[in-house]
Amino acid sequence: MISIELPDGSKREFSGPVTVGDVATAIGAGLAKAALGGRLGRGDQARLVDTSYTIASDAALAIVTDKDTDGLELIRHSTAHLLAYAVKELFPETQVTIGPVIDNGFYYDFSYKRPFTPEDLIAIEAKMTELARKDEKVQRRVLPRDEAIAYFKGLGEHYKAEIIASIPAGEDVSLYSEGGFEDLCRGPHVPSTGKLRHFKLMKVAGAYWRGDHRNEMLQRIYGTAWATKDELAQYLHRLEEAEKRDHRKLGRELDLFHLDEHAPGLVFWHPKGWTVWQQVEQYMRAVYRDNGYLEVKGPQLLDRGLWEKTGHWDKYRENMFVTESEKRDYALKPMNCPGHILIFKQGIKSYRDLPLRYGEFGQCHRNEPTGSLHGIMRVRGFTQDDGHVFCSEAQILEECVNYTALLQHVYRDFGFNDIVYKVATRPAARIGSDAIWDQAEAALMESLRRSACKFEIAPGDGAFYGPKIEYTLKDAIGRPWQCGTMQVDFSMAERLGAEYVSETGERRHPVMLHRAIVGSFERFIGILIEQHAGAFPAWLAPTQVVVLNITDSQAEYAIHIAKTLQKQGVRAVVDLRNEKITYKIREHSLQKLPYILVVGDKEKAAAAVAVRARGNQDLGVMPLDAFSQRIASDVALKS
Repeated sequence: MISIELPDGSKREFSGPVTVGDVATAIGAGLAKAALGGRLGRGDQARLVDTSYTIASDAALAIVTDKDTDGLELIRHSTAHLLAYAVKELFPETQVTIGPVIDNGFYYDFSYKRPFTPEDLIAIEAKMTELARKDEKVQRRVLPRDEAIAYFKGLGEHYKAEIIASIPAGEDVSLYSEGGFEDLCRGPHVPSTGKLRHFKLMKVAGAYWRGDHRNEMLQRIYGTAWATKDELAQYLHRLEEAEKRDHRKLGRELDLFHLDEHAPGLVFWHPKGWTVWQQVEQYMRAVYRDNGYLEVKGPQLLDRGLWEKTGHWDKYRENMFVTESEKRDYALKPMNCPGHILIFKQGIKSYRDLPLRYGEFGQCHRNEPTGSLHGIMRVRGFTQDDGHVFCSEAQILEECVNYTALLQHVYRDFGFNDIVYKVATRPAARIGSDAIWDQAEAALMESLRRSACKFEIAPGDGAFYGPKIEYTLKDAIGRPWQCGTMQVDFSMAERLGAEYVSETGERRHPVMLHRAIVGSFERFIGILIEQHAGAFPAWLAPTQVVVLNITDSQAEYAIHIAKTLQKQGVRAVVDLRNEKITYKIREHSLQKLPYILVVGDKEKAAAAVAVRARGNQDLGVMPLDAFSQRIASDVALKS
């Protein structure tokens, strides 16, 4: 007898070997119809298998359907094969290479004699739909490595043969077939093509074979696949929204910044964009001031020897910009931590000085690959709201709890209320003993529990010098952005010889907490642009108010209004151009300004203004004092 334990703890007994599909059928016809695969085993040891997989001994099993995350992965993996099947049907001379699952979808790389066109994509997607409707069974078979090489060479699939040739001799490889198409794959896959119903091909891009620029340029077709029609529609809607909100497009349209080939990966801020930057910086400066941080400033260039002591030179050298002067090697700082330790070391520190909190708007440089640069979201030069807390071991927990509350408050002010919390634990390459890592990881997890925050574990994603909490905010269209961090570091202060005098008169090394709330200002402003689709709330808007006159006779009054508002701290401008008022209103509306004030003879006579709020809202005529109170309230409430 074979005993199969199900997720609810119940067991099913079978007289002999049984497939995953058989188990689903024994549970119920509805589940058998919905089954896409199975998760065999428990916990981290569980693995995903086909419904045709045979279980020959007692095991724990969960049936996977399209309601499960694993089910969506099976759908996307199988849809990638469906794409390759359709391409081979339409373009038989094509050679298929690899087709993995990626975030929100999949891709497949092809070698073909001419570029695929948009019309080709439409035809391929239609063929995929046709093949899916046939509901052809997906079947697995195993061949010895050398036999598989010969098989694919015989089909003219030389890329597949090359892939298999890289597998050690003597091993077997698995192949999956559907209809007249067979592909090399570890699997697993859905049981039949009829399970694949909600997909769309997105675009074609170039990709070098095996990622090496010396190899042939292949054509990569990207697609997306979902479990339901509604999920597909929602995803496509999010893409449309994301395109409208693209910070690069809005940066040009709103005249915020530009990027230039003369300084790849670096940002040229225009007056309006720099105004937004200053609002973020001054806000964060107040956060420093009100929460016990002392603002400091360190140099850009630091000697190689310092980076060797911290461990960055060995583990981070390829990402650092280096230079030489008078036979000494230097690096532009990729982070601010070592500089803050050198500041801490000046003068004798006592336990009474702890916790000592330093904050810096520190400019850093990292030699990011050209292909990874993305607008102002991923750059080579950036400024962080970087802070370091030097404390005793007993103070770690309270500092982490207080920091989480502070971060939540800051994110709310910027319009973000949905935060995901992750604890990133020790990576394979790290410094410090296991005992220290145990202590640091436990402190971070306990701090989140005390903050009533549910959190996930991200195994192995910690920095080389310590574990961290990653704070990921979700924007207006549900996209995640990892911004804030809190890292516990028992090693770097010791490496650089930082000490304080304890209550007993002993010299001890402080624990160093690395923390950032918004992270890179460049990236965070890019997120803000996309979050608000360029329509910044009044407190952040580079121009908060524009005053428009209807004719020249109101010009002086319009100037008076603008100057009065400016004296009150409002970022107001005046537009006196000899243009139709409807034209001027439309033009400034496209700039997404919070308020447009129109003044004609009636408004001038009444010492009032006609107020239009963003979104073409006509708020009517009101005294200037009333409008001043309104915008002051907007700014104060961060609305």
